[in-house]
Amino acid sequence: MNDQDDLATRAKEEVSGMAKQGLAHPSTKPVLTGAAIGAVAGALLPVVSLPLGLAVGAGFAFWQRIKR
Repeated sequence: MNDQDDLATRAKEEVSGMAKQGLAHPSTKPVLTGAAIGAVAGALLPVVSLPLGLAVGAGFAFWQRIKR
């Protein structure tokens, strides 16, 4: 339970920092890059839509940033 609390705390801090600092925050650019890659994958794959690809790509990149 402690690990999940810590993960939730880190996620909250990252989102708050990204919202306050914008592109100056170190997590913003990787998350936006992940969203762009996901959107391209969503456009190319017949089963996945563009918005779903964008959300999954951004979510995956964000997860990679906070899990360490």
